[in-house]
Amino acid sequence: MSAVQVRGLLPLCGKIKVQGSKNAVLPMMAAAFLAKGTTVIRRVPAIADVFCMMEILEALGCQCSLADGVLVMDTSAVDEVRIPEEFVGKMRSSVMVLGPLLSRCGEAVTYYPGGCVLGKRPIDLHLYALRALGAEIHEAGGMILAQAGRLRGAEISFRVPSVGATENAVTAAVLADGTTVLKNCAREPEISELCRFLAAMGADISGAGTSTLIIRGMPSLSPCEFDLGADRIAAGTYLAAGVCGLGDVAVEGVLAAELSAPLSVFRKMGAEISVSEGGKEIRLKMKKRPSGFSLRTGPYPGFPTDLQSPFLAAACMAAGESRIEETVFEARFEAARQMRLFGARLALESQTAKVTGQYPLMPAVARAPDLRGGAALLLLALAADGLSIVTDMGHVKRGYEDICRDLALLGADVLELNL
Repeated sequence: MSAVQVRGLLPLCGKIKVQGSKNAVLPMMAAAFLAKGTTVIRRVPAIADVFCMMEILEALGCQCSLADGVLVMDTSAVDEVRIPEEFVGKMRSSVMVLGPLLSRCGEAVTYYPGGCVLGKRPIDLHLYALRALGAEIHEAGGMILAQAGRLRGAEISFRVPSVGATENAVTAAVLADGTTVLKNCAREPEISELCRFLAAMGADISGAGTSTLIIRGMPSLSPCEFDLGADRIAAGTYLAAGVCGLGDVAVEGVLAAELSAPLSVFRKMGAEISVSEGGKEIRLKMKKRPSGFSLRTGPYPGFPTDLQSPFLAAACMAAGESRIEETVFEARFEAARQMRLFGARLALESQTAKVTGQYPLMPAVARAPDLRGGAALLLLALAADGLSIVTDMGHVKRGYEDICRDLALLGADVLELNL
């Protein structure tokens, strides 16, 4: 079992270059099915979810390799339409293969996806969009069978903004016959990044970054080469580490405009935030214990749910009261139960955490409950007086290429263990 030891109360100081975006690259990998040939994506993080998606693509007949951040995918010979259940159970993003595989092969078989256990995360909007594009979909015993000739353009309005459903609909519509109009789309930067990737393959998409996307179907797409953008969630995590470590840290490569909501909360805590000319380097100085704060998660441009847990860690050591409301995933507060082991004083009421900060915290042995919660526990350990250990770090490796390396570059005393 992978674990990490952290020595707390050491001031952080340093700068890191942020890894490529996990949440952007996974749908791009699925979209590679849309063209026959070799697609290359650079700056790809070597994380567990990327390797899992590579295994899914290879099981369907693709050839994949990842070395030094360069991902090469040869999709010339797709000879299977069933996504293996063993991989689907590991990762929710496996559902992103459904639309592209259906577009290319006219048939796709998958299962309900896995990933972090964050409560109910239905894929009904994914299936709704594919049905609207002309797919026949049958569900039985946890299996999903989708069939179609060439998909047809349609006007689709989502009941609520959904990142995954928007991405699946876009990747399915780019080869459809006619024009597709998607309304009430999610507006996350990762969707805009996917649209840029598809445009590099020859897709005709307008409206990226807005709630309405217009996709004019093409008869075919071509392989491309693409440079992946930085991971805004990883960047936000390391800036939050600067808060918990009362440090002076900088993250390079991420667009500050994509982190406007988290940066606003950092300022409310009392952090000094500076952004380089061009907006691609963010520096955070935390000269004293942060002040209490309030935040509410929501769709972009609101506060990202993936940063809720790291900010909860900051709340546990802040001066005064903090209030964090989760509106996206009902089970996102699993990390809160582990934070109490450090002496954190927090109360959970429905989807809201009320926190009375304490500093320093007590060292503890805690278990990572999920990807972002595990990262948050490492941050909390930075504010504990002594040695702490966080176990089950496999969750964290799903989304952070080397969190121990990066925290060490920022001045933390961290050591990876095998227990």
